[in-house]
Amino acid sequence: MLVCGEPSGDLHASNLACALKELRPDIKISGVGGNFCSKAGVEIIHDIKDLSVLGLFDVLKKLPKFFALKKLILRKIKEKNPACLILVDFSGFNLRLAKALNNSLPIFYYISPQVWASRPGRIQTIKKYIKKILVVFKFEEELYRKNNVDVEFVGHPLLDIVKPTLNKEEFCRQFNLDTGKLIISLLPGSRKSEIKNILPVMLKSICLIKKQIPQAQFIISKVPSLEKNLFDNLVKNIGFEVKIIEALPYDCLNVADFVLVCSGTATLETAILEKPALIIYKMSLLNYLLYRPQIKIPYIGLANIVAGKLIYPEFIQFKTNPKTIAKSALEIINSPKKTAEIKKDLNQIKYSLGEPNASIRAAKIILENK
Repeated sequence: MLVCGEPSGDLHASNLACALKELRPDIKISGVGGNFCSKAGVEIIHDIKDLSVLGLFDVLKKLPKFFALKKLILRKIKEKNPACLILVDFSGFNLRLAKALNNSLPIFYYISPQVWASRPGRIQTIKKYIKKILVVFKFEEELYRKNNVDVEFVGHPLLDIVKPTLNKEEFCRQFNLDTGKLIISLLPGSRKSEIKNILPVMLKSICLIKKQIPQAQFIISKVPSLEKNLFDNLVKNIGFEVKIIEALPYDCLNVADFVLVCSGTATLETAILEKPALIIYKMSLLNYLLYRPQIKIPYIGLANIVAGKLIYPEFIQFKTNPKTIAKSALEIINSPKKTAEIKKDLNQIKYSLGEPNASIRAAKIILENK
């Protein structure tokens, strides 16, 4: 049985499920997942739709749903008696579930809770209730080893996932873009609240960039789960064309000369494709005031965290000033030297993520240790 709770976790869990089935074709997998897991042949006991949360108030609103889900999973574990449980990300819920099971079956954790960023006390919970944790960053392995947790670095699954479907010429032909002119891609997030808070800042910033580089072209990468109207309403009065492109995030990154990206997994995807970028993030003020004191590291962007230094400039909350953002973007765009330095650092990040086939390695470890 496996449990994930967010779209990214669903994707990684589905690839792990496929790897398990490849190694053991007779295996049966059930669990909490979404469309990706369902397509991978996982029997879905509860869909992840509406489980994803952002901020404390979102968590509080959904508490009854989480209590009911925990009850359902515990019941299903009794009914199905699985050989093991695999938890994928979704740490707030999954660690509580592990506690409730109290070592009654082997539990593996794939994609670690971000204990290196906040709430380091969770390491002791992992040590007590998780049989083995499979991590996707090398520095996580070192952290857990220091704390005597059974851990193994398997590499990052994004290395197998971040692959454009079209080359630059094909993409530009399909969406009527000029390959010879600057292309800036906007990745404003995958949640409605992120689009409302972050996309307006990005749009104001590109208006200033457009004044300096009139021939610049702009595209927005849109996730299928969000309504197009949400984007259309924000873009309609901008004064120049901004193309909204759905379900092709890696193609939108691949054609870009520069990227404005929302903090999160997308910063690492941008780094893997070695694109210069700025990180922009803004949430509701109350959520920010509650969340910020918990963060114990100097950077918010995954690419910067992995590198251990600031490669992508970060514009967070009160620093999301379009003038400052545009100025910083133009300094990089107009400097071949800065661009080359950034790309060199990004190549090092990609190298540090390990070898491809993380899902297969994780599946082998689980089958050998269950």
